[in-house]
Amino acid sequence: MAIEDIKFTKEERARYNRHMIIPDFGEAAQKKLKASKVLIIGCGGLGSPALLYLTAAGVGTIGIVDFDSVDDSNLQRQVLFDIHEIGKPKVEAAKRRLEALNPHVQFKLYNTHLNSENALDIFREYDVIADGTDNFPTRYLVNDACLLLDKPNVYASIFQFDGQVSVFNYVNVRGERGPNYRDLYPVPPPPGLVPSCAEGGVLGVLPGIIGSLQALEVIKVITGVGEPLSGRFFTFDALNFENRTYNIKRRADNPVNGENPTITKLIDYEQFCGMRAVEEKPVREITAKELYDWQVKGKKFQLIDVREPFEYEIAEIGGELIPLASIADEADRISRDLDVVLYCKMGGRSNKAIRELEEKFGFTNLYNLKGGILAYIDQVNPELTKY
Repeated sequence: MAIEDIKFTKEERARYNRHMIIPDFGEAAQKKLKASKVLIIGCGGLGSPALLYLTAAGVGTIGIVDFDSVDDSNLQRQVLFDIHEIGKPKVEAAKRRLEALNPHVQFKLYNTHLNSENALDIFREYDVIADGTDNFPTRYLVNDACLLLDKPNVYASIFQFDGQVSVFNYVNVRGERGPNYRDLYPVPPPPGLVPSCAEGGVLGVLPGIIGSLQALEVIKVITGVGEPLSGRFFTFDALNFENRTYNIKRRADNPVNGENPTITKLIDYEQFCGMRAVEEKPVREITAKELYDWQVKGKKFQLIDVREPFEYEIAEIGGELIPLASIADEADRISRDLDVVLYCKMGGRSNKAIRELEEKFGFTNLYNLKGGILAYIDQVNPELTKY
């Protein structure tokens, strides 16, 4: 539908009145929002505020890509969800909240892992892609898919107290194409050098700030109002309340859209980012009920808790506390003669600890508590404090 054919109901005019009375925005920009289709990659910390504000602003169609479920640890920063959504698919929980916010917006859900097989098909129908992911393989995947389909990519990232925002692959009114993620970071950092938010943490309010800025840039790209952050890279330090904006330029050696491109289709991004291209051999697991059976029968084994001390104070099941960060330094405390069960909140950190111990020290007697202490509380001892 052409922009001039876009119409507003009486209810929509009342809803968007504060937009339409802005002299440099007005009805024309609001029509562009209603006609637009925006795809949000990830509805976590960044996706939550971006989705809320783009929905409230009146973007006509919003696609949401996320394969995760709501966890109670998300609620410290992912304001799209509440305690009643724990355990439910994020995309479905997001849609329920957003439809209640604005019934005039259409939502398309992709409860799937974004990969090189489906990215182009998903991206194709959208005008703008907003990348709120937290890992390098997906960031490069999103970037390259946007380049191959000629889509603008509104990028944002967060870690601990720091945030970043930019607009990649944007073509301005003069027909000049701006830089993209590979012009800024041609090669990903070595695996493990940059921890994820799940490992390093993030101040809960920071995603609200950065995700709102991301939504702002999406609106600017759609409406043509203002000057998007194309060719500029914005950084924010929440601790010192300092921000800087760096100029970035296109690189002639960009492998996707440089002078001599070598990438003409989506690649194996896990391998490109230094991650294992084949499935790792799974660690041995023990269920909560099996662990309880060991405890009841008096089996001799060692139980190790790899969480942080503050988590241990909330709830514990008798394990020795050796936080993940110090597991290698404390390896001599771990028995090689008994079976050893490691656990954390949900099983992810203990899985990582076991891999490190097996690879560095050759342990062969380690078990991961499937589902972590939360599974133990649910299946064995519901009276324990659940956090």
